[in-house]
Amino acid sequence: MKIIQITDTHIGAPDERICGLSPIERLTACVADIETNHSDAAFCVFTGDLSDAGKPAAYNVLSEILSPLSPPVILLPGNHDHREHLCEAFPELQRDHNGFVQNHLRRDEGDFIFLDTLDQGRDSGLYCSARRDWLRRSLDQTQGRPVYLFMHHPPFDVALPSLDALGLDEKEAFAELLSGFDNIRHLFFGHVHRPIAGSWQNISFTTLRGTNHSVPLDFTTTGYVPRSYEPPSYAVVLIDDDKVLVHLHDFLDDTKIIRNSDDLWVCAKDGKDVDLTP
Repeated sequence: MKIIQITDTHIGAPDERICGLSPIERLTACVADIETNHSDAAFCVFTGDLSDAGKPAAYNVLSEILSPLSPPVILLPGNHDHREHLCEAFPELQRDHNGFVQNHLRRDEGDFIFLDTLDQGRDSGLYCSARRDWLRRSLDQTQGRPVYLFMHHPPFDVALPSLDALGLDEKEAFAELLSGFDNIRHLFFGHVHRPIAGSWQNISFTTLRGTNHSVPLDFTTTGYVPRSYEPPSYAVVLIDDDKVLVHLHDFLDDTKIIRNSDDLWVCAKDGKDVDLTP
């Protein structure tokens, strides 16, 4: 099974630039790359901060950009989003009985559960008792099948102080809930704009850069979130019975890997071949 994760697209007005970059141009390039190379994916999941300011016009633009994608699209809100404006632009989004944008998808490969951590008007996230009750019922229904969780805010600190200050509130309650289930196979999240992988409570996790700006590897800065111009990426996730593979693809990297006249892989930079012979 192949799925695609994209995160932190930060779409704004058509002529708006963020950190000197065009979120629209970059997401358009991302979508084109996915459609060319991964149109066979089971679905594409966007893990929050779809817009930069939650304005209705941004979600209309987002809908247009995503329209060429062949795989189904699943959208989750982040702290830069507005839940009602998002759902007005995408009325097909599934919501729980409390109105949160949450969904439980069951497939042969396992159960895919999508969580809403938006605390409207705040940069920090929240997974409140009502949402935890929904998640507990969803996890009970999995009956030991493999579970894959998707959310915007990480449910633990990631050693980046500027972002940990904007993390998920009530982390302990969330952690306690998950500790009661041993079938959660992988956790995918956004928010941090950095490639990070590891394990937490014996659950493997990954996150990645957004499609516009990034956050530098900075273990000291507090008081604001620094920005960087590292290459944007999306994740290609391959799932089978005995493993979860997450490949991060820098879709705007200008280094091209090509085959030469002898049908051997070579590297080309700025149109010039680079000899990779050991």
